[in-house]
Amino acid sequence: MFFVETIDVAGLGNRSYLAGGTQTAVVVDPPRDIDRVIAAAARRGVRISHVVETHVHNDYVTGGLELARLVGAAYLVPAAARVSYGHIPVHDGDRHEIDTTAGLSLRALATPGHTPHHTSYALEENGTAVAVFSGGSLLIGTVGRPDLVEPRLTEDLARAQHASAHRLAAELPDGAAVLPTHGFGSFCSASQATGGATTIGEEKTSNEALTLDVDTFVTRLLAGLDDVPAYYTHMGPANAAGPAPVDLSPLTVADAEEIAARLAAGEWVVDLRSRVAFAEGHVAGSFNFEAEGQLATYLAWLIPWGKPVTLLAESAGQLAAAQRELVRVGIDRPAAAATGEPSRWARAGEVLASFPRATFADLAEHSGNGLVVLDVRRDSERAAGHVEGSVHIPLHTLQGRLHEVPEGQVWVHCAGGMRAAIAASLLDAAGRDVVAVDDGFDSADRAGLTVRTH
Repeated sequence: MFFVETIDVAGLGNRSYLAGGTQTAVVVDPPRDIDRVIAAAARRGVRISHVVETHVHNDYVTGGLELARLVGAAYLVPAAARVSYGHIPVHDGDRHEIDTTAGLSLRALATPGHTPHHTSYALEENGTAVAVFSGGSLLIGTVGRPDLVEPRLTEDLARAQHASAHRLAAELPDGAAVLPTHGFGSFCSASQATGGATTIGEEKTSNEALTLDVDTFVTRLLAGLDDVPAYYTHMGPANAAGPAPVDLSPLTVADAEEIAARLAAGEWVVDLRSRVAFAEGHVAGSFNFEAEGQLATYLAWLIPWGKPVTLLAESAGQLAAAQRELVRVGIDRPAAAATGEPSRWARAGEVLASFPRATFADLAEHSGNGLVVLDVRRDSERAAGHVEGSVHIPLHTLQGRLHEVPEGQVWVHCAGGMRAAIAASLLDAAGRDVVAVDDGFDSADRAGLTVRTH
């Protein structure tokens, strides 16, 4: 008998896996905060004998090197990956025994496309493949994007993705579970996953990589590629060099004077509370990245890399969870932190800043009053439809383009409210009169505000 336990990294839209038998197990594409993985193995009563990487990751910092060191496991990395630390290079067709008593082994399958060196691993029970850890190759209803390595390689890698998907479909049984790393919100996915579980057989009937000819597939894949988070530039090199161990110890506590000094120095002060609480009252100049949103993705995307950041949280638990999320993308030790109420974060006599929230119905009532409507969605979202007369500046470019926002009161919106709240906080910190539209974009349709492109 074997087991596969999924370790969700929801904030980044990824999954890692612990799989094994009664005695030993393998970990596939572990997150940086490896204590979760070690705890899962302890609950199962198994020893981690192998840690494997499907590829050098572009969207998060791996915990594989440190995990293998701590537990004494063999560390398997694709042979063609250029890394600067000790590991066992994996070649196509290599087999590694995972749990001999359960008849479990891993078979490496070269599946280039997401990266040139990408490798999938078939989990075999007594010689029969029961699952495949497909990393960024074959995902649920899609594939990993091929444009993260080198622009000149993108089309070739897209064609390789098609071939790799067909290889997995041809060599593995229809009943084999497909267990990808990406596709659950990660920007490493060419599109979002269409469900929570799948098999080779199901993908044969639903995945365009397996239902379209290569030319049509490549054309559609390349046309659908979206923006790449800026922090991805730093992930590959960090993973190739060998990430340092994680330090999740409590952060230095900042009082109101220190928070003010850090703001004055041009550092980032990030309020992790809900967008509702932030709008009602916050330290002037601070930015709002909700702890319950895609904190790591958007903070790492927007912040100038390496700039000191101070975290403000409503509780110690919220702060610790945020700290854990941020180490996954290489923001290791925020400069300082504070918890509690915003009144405690402002100096005596300072008035908390605030701004109103609204709906698209409210916007419809106020349209024509000279207000500015700012759409901070990505290009691909706007292409499907937009609010008539709106200005379009995607959120990830806004900080450097604030001067492009026309004069007047700014009503800022996205698709659901989270990104609009971030944008509103950036505008508010810059001294603009802002209203955050905290509403789903479907409501703009109902309010008669949208122009649909298709």
